[in-house]
Amino acid sequence: MAAIITNQLRILNSKNFISGISSSQDSYYMFVGLTNSSEYDPNWSSSPIAPKDNFDEENSYWDTMIALKKINSEDARQVIRRINWESGTTYDMYRHDISRDTTSKPSGSTNLYSSNFYVVNRDYRVYICLYNGISPENPNGKPSLDEPTFTDLEPKSAGASGDGYLWKYLYTITPTEITKFVTEEYIPVPKNWETSAENATVRNNATNSGQLKIGIVTDRGSGLGNANITYTNVPIKGDGSDATATITINNDSKVESITISNGGSGYTYGSVDLEGGNVPTGTIRPKFDVIIPPKGGHGFDIYRELGAYRTMVYSRLENDTNNPDFIVGNSIARIGIVQNPEKYQSNEKLTDSVVSALGALKLVGPSGNVDLYKNVSFTANSQIQQTIGTGVTAVGRVISYDANTGVLKYWQDRNLVGFNTNGTRNTSPQYGFEMQEFTSYPTGTGSFAIVGGSSELLIDVNFGTIANPGISTALNNRTYNLGQSFVRGVSSPEVKKYSGSIIYVDNRAAITRSPNQKEDIKVILQF
Repeated sequence: MAAIITNQLRILNSKNFISGISSSQDSYYMFVGLTNSSEYDPNWSSSPIAPKDNFDEENSYWDTMIALKKINSEDARQVIRRINWESGTTYDMYRHDISRDTTSKPSGSTNLYSSNFYVVNRDYRVYICLYNGISPENPNGKPSLDEPTFTDLEPKSAGASGDGYLWKYLYTITPTEITKFVTEEYIPVPKNWETSAENATVRNNATNSGQLKIGIVTDRGSGLGNANITYTNVPIKGDGSDATATITINNDSKVESITISNGGSGYTYGSVDLEGGNVPTGTIRPKFDVIIPPKGGHGFDIYRELGAYRTMVYSRLENDTNNPDFIVGNSIARIGIVQNPEKYQSNEKLTDSVVSALGALKLVGPSGNVDLYKNVSFTANSQIQQTIGTGVTAVGRVISYDANTGVLKYWQDRNLVGFNTNGTRNTSPQYGFEMQEFTSYPTGTGSFAIVGGSSELLIDVNFGTIANPGISTALNNRTYNLGQSFVRGVSSPEVKKYSGSIIYVDNRAAITRSPNQKEDIKVILQF
């Protein structure tokens, strides 16, 4: 059985994904993680390991997650390939019939959306190429010499060079969209094309479905009677009505040109009726192609017309002093997208704009030297531990430490407990077979001491209560917002591990984040 999933389903899926981001039914978050990529592979920076797609690996993505940022409706757009206009380049033209049997010229593409039939100019205006100068003498079209810059509603040539191109203006990419969604490879299409006022002029101009614009001479024929004569009102037959063409015969009694003089309406196929227009068929009958516009006309549905089956998701990581969830001083080597994560210890959907996936400890020096934490350092990705009871130890991995506030952020992943990689028990586990949590309520021979770094510090059990959690601290006439709520010096992650569905993962070369640094993350989802 021969079957295909059409590009129209892919375009629909891209639309639906963006609708889901805008809907209150779902929530999507961009996340970053994996500070210790070199431990997974010493060559990670030059050749990151390809992500794996299974449930066990999904749990590992959660274990090594750092922070999440909500994706809002303005953070996602359907996008198309970026095809820049450049003088001297021969572009494809729009055709309704491109396939493996009728390839696009000159690219040889077997699919409209993989052909180069539209361009973006230097002012970020987007045009579709309706005609590229193709003729019997130039079967691949001609080089484009005039950059289209106009915003007229009807198709027209771009300049006076006579390159033969006919362009149709579609839209202009806005400055905000340029920042968020333009890359070297992709450009966005506008949101809500069907309803937005910004696009109404172009959209409403495309009201005549099946109105013809372009006819092409594929064989000029010969012996077509009188030379230098023009035939008008030559009918175009098909399932539409009222379309006519103008055909000019040259000195050699061959067809010189064809233009659509009346586009008519309702055509899904058509052919030039020479006899009906009293055009001589000659000793060799001329041949023509009639190009059928997309459903609704050019500019009616640009997602369908341009093949917008990709979605770009944008997120900017900034070092916000009011919510320092995205750590500095350590690296990140993974980004991803998770759908419908939940709040910590809750079945309620997460809705906060930025959340931490890390645990955190507010540390203080021993009695009599409470400011010791200001002179202590913890090495990124090193281990810390706390004896929480008789023979019971909690262990974590240092993600960041702020000596100003005494806040240490950490994660706990499965590599810290006593199991081998194949799931069997390690006969001599370092920290036992269960992941123990750091606590401000140690029992037995437990203590508040956190061992690691250059000295031993204590959990500040006087920082925050259940009724009044600690979320900021004042030091030297300055208030530091901590981004998480502390009770007795301990803060849990703000998101429930393993909740929701991780729908995208990208392992990248590690980058180290610094306090004066911002990162723009642009993810392409291809449906």
